[in-house]
Amino acid sequence: MTKKYKLTKETKVEYGIKLYRIEALIDFYNVNKGERGGFVEKEGNLSQEDNAWVYGNARVYGNAWVYGDARVSGNAWV
Repeated sequence: MTKKYKLTKETKVEYGIKLYRIEALIDFYNVNKGERGGFVEKEGNLSQEDNAWVYGNARVYGNAWVYGDARVSGNAWV
């Protein structure tokens, strides 16, 4: 399986949780290779398959899992 994104070295700590900015490794849906997305705690928070993506300043952490065609954007916390 080809990965669609990676965790970057850009991080922020929110409520004691370290979050990583994501970066697209391939073009998919309306996301371009090299585009930076929002923040996740770990790879398990965002599917490496399908069209799911976290945009902008949105954050996904804990046991949350974004997958399928789901999109998290703005200042959302999941």
